[in-house]
Amino acid sequence: NGEPEEKTRDWYAQDKRGNVWYLGENSFDRVHGHWERSDGSWKTGRDGAKAGILMEAHPKVGDTYRQEYYKGHAEDLAKVLSKNASRRVPYGSFRHVLKTREWTPLEPGVVDHKFYARGVGNIAEATVKGGSEKLKLVSIKLRGN
Repeated sequence: NGEPEEKTRDWYAQDKRGNVWYLGENSFDRVHGHWERSDGSWKTGRDGAKAGILMEAHPKVGDTYRQEYYKGHAEDLAKVLSKNASRRVPYGSFRHVLKTREWTPLEPGVVDHKFYARGVGNIAEATVKGGSEKLKLVSIKLRGN
């Protein structure tokens, strides 16, 4: 209904090859009008949590990889579907967009398609199976360290 259901603070790093690693998130869900910390929060190196690759530097159609791993809490996987998708979002229009299929064994039957633009990152998401969630990039706000 146009209201946020979740807010996160995510941690990323890029290696020398250009892969973007996902190192964790501090996640909150809206419950009865208040923000409550989600059990999906995790940080690499704590309680067995491991980093995963959010975006490969040189993706190939068909590549499959783990994006995050915190057993029982965060176990997302991705598969590259296309490197040449196009996508228009409120923030702008993009070509040569990376399109992935993403899922987790923690939510069987739910599949998302996500779209990543070079130099920007995630610009759109859509649940294509098991739901109807859609997200589109509206703006980017840069903050200092």
